[in-house]
Amino acid sequence: MSHHLKDFNNKLVLVTGAGSGIGRATALKFADLGAKLVICDRHLAALEETAQLLIQKDNYPVLEIADVSDWQAMQWLADRVHAQHGVLDVLVNNAGVASSGDFLSTPIEDWRWLLDINVMGVVHGCKAFGAKMAERKSGHIVNLASMAGYYAAPEMAAYSASKHAVMGLSESLRIEFAEYNIGVSAICPGVINTNIVNVMRAHGAAEQAQAKIADIYRKRNYGPELVAEAIVGAIIHNRAVVPVSPEAWAMYAGKRFTPSLIDVVQRSKPFRKLKDYAQKH
Repeated sequence: MSHHLKDFNNKLVLVTGAGSGIGRATALKFADLGAKLVICDRHLAALEETAQLLIQKDNYPVLEIADVSDWQAMQWLADRVHAQHGVLDVLVNNAGVASSGDFLSTPIEDWRWLLDINVMGVVHGCKAFGAKMAERKSGHIVNLASMAGYYAAPEMAAYSASKHAVMGLSESLRIEFAEYNIGVSAICPGVINTNIVNVMRAHGAAEQAQAKIADIYRKRNYGPELVAEAIVGAIIHNRAVVPVSPEAWAMYAGKRFTPSLIDVVQRSKPFRKLKDYAQKH
């Protein structure tokens, strides 16, 4: 049996972190393709905003408040979805948070917060919904990693560690779940214009640079809709790893073919001076 999911009409799709950014754009994209949607977020107001946009497309989603870092809550969510709507065709583990700052300035509490959401949140989603997919022997799981999942930038140790973990999990599950005809894809966005920078936890020099970084993301204006399109393409073609944006592709190629060169560039004085200048201006 081979993985084939090319038509999303009336397929059951669940998106976590659907209240904004990539999650919202992904829900809207699947609505355009005729999917039945379950949208999840921790914030009801944001989720209701997404729902209103979906209703304008004549798509009437199921709204679920869920904290992906809470295993019991995710089990209850899966029980409700399976009882009321059936087994998922597509699971998009999108919910995530960000942090920045040098390693010594980042408190352990922030590590736990970030890993609970970015790593265990994905584990919980895969575990809660994957078993029923395996019983049915079909489906697709999409895990939102990041360019930071293969390009470990300085002053982003916690975030990079979490996204490297998502990459490793996705790679392992892709092999395990293939026998159940379940595809697994890791999506790796680069600089995408969402609200994640504004709400990230920043420490040390990164705290002063936070507004500037957010401005760079806004001016770049590479929208979450492009990530949503990449997610759909990853499912249709059953792709393992999908970088999204030119810099994500450049770093992916660089780390694969010239990893030592990337490290040298990052450590070089011109690169560090450029980074210092960007933080100060």
